[in-house]
Amino acid sequence: MDAVARGLFIYLFLLAVIRLSGRRTLAETTAFDFILLLIVAETTQQALLGNDFSVTNCALLILTLVGMDILLSFLKNRSPRLERLIDGLPLIIVEQGRPLHDRLRKSRVDEDDVLAAARKHHGLERMDQIKYAVLEANGGISIIPKDDK
Repeated sequence: MDAVARGLFIYLFLLAVIRLSGRRTLAETTAFDFILLLIVAETTQQALLGNDFSVTNCALLILTLVGMDILLSFLKNRSPRLERLIDGLPLIIVEQGRPLHDRLRKSRVDEDDVLAAARKHHGLERMDQIKYAVLEANGGISIIPKDDK
């Protein structure tokens, strides 16, 4: 039972940490992010397993973590409020070519990130060519270009 409690705690703890770290953490992985991920994975393994390295304990932990994921997925489908809490909502960060600096700062996105997404997906070069830029719940940036009319 100790393994199940550890698994549930670590799952919820990591979910909260990832959610609080912001959406941009999920969207683009840098070398620093990759190293951090490796360290967190090793630390998590130690916290989950404790001194019990048995196959039974491993299987129990895997079932606990997958079960928790399935349960949260089921609950998110039933409760839009819980889904917003866990996944967040899309956020408009550029409107009619004007960056919304307070939202950019809060979400740890800068204008260069927006312009990079605009170049990559639409070949746009300037902020004034963007009608809307939306920071999606998964951390990606969607660009809606202005009409050329």
